[in-house]
Amino acid sequence: MRSILDLFRLDGKVAVVTGASSGLGVDLALALAEAGANLALGARRSERLATTRDKVAELGQIAVTVRADVARPEDCDRLVATAIEHLGRVDVLVNCAGVSDATPALKQTDSEFRRVVDVNLHGSFWMSRACGRVMRPGSSIVNVSSALALASGDVPSAGYAASKAGIIGLTRDLATQWGGRRGIRVNALAPGFFPTEMTKPLLDDDQLRGSALDRIPLGRFGESSELCGALLFLASDASSYVTGITLPVDGGWTMP
Repeated sequence: MRSILDLFRLDGKVAVVTGASSGLGVDLALALAEAGANLALGARRSERLATTRDKVAELGQIAVTVRADVARPEDCDRLVATAIEHLGRVDVLVNCAGVSDATPALKQTDSEFRRVVDVNLHGSFWMSRACGRVMRPGSSIVNVSSALALASGDVPSAGYAASKAGIIGLTRDLATQWGGRRGIRVNALAPGFFPTEMTKPLLDDDQLRGSALDRIPLGRFGESSELCGALLFLASDASSYVTGITLPVDGGWTMP
């Protein structure tokens, strides 16, 4: 019988992580490697992907990289095909690739809105579909949504909030479709405010920073390790009877 701590291990597993060139995507990828997984990493910035690959190697795990734009279904298929070719299987998918917007709705262009939805929502579907075709029973998909999908913030973000809310609906539907038939679990994380390249403009604004902190019961922003712990729970056998949920990791920001 496996111990409780062993349930969180990913030894012998292969994880595909998108958005693995910067920010939380790098931290989540390294957490999976530390738990024992080999990795297929995808992002648009290949030079930064190489840096993540080297960090994975320092942890004693194998990583392959693919320059991929998840808004392109063919890139998603190629990333998964590379994982199968070089690593032999796919057990975990982390849909972390994302872009944000902070433009008032009346000023946002059609192309700007479409790009946010294409990457965040469509990309999560294309990647899930590509992995769902090859995943074995017991596999796990973790979609990265956002606390802004659950509650409104102080920054205009119609495209971002809509796309991240769509991810929650996608998560529930795929969990229903693929649970009994394929044995694939599908869950989502809803991060709150974490210092990253994407959130730097917000956190550098004293007024926005202060209003965000005032709304967080824990009184601080999150650290990446705190999101990594939640990811390992959903990615591993520790959550083998959990599917279709969205887990906020936000210090209580979305609490009613």
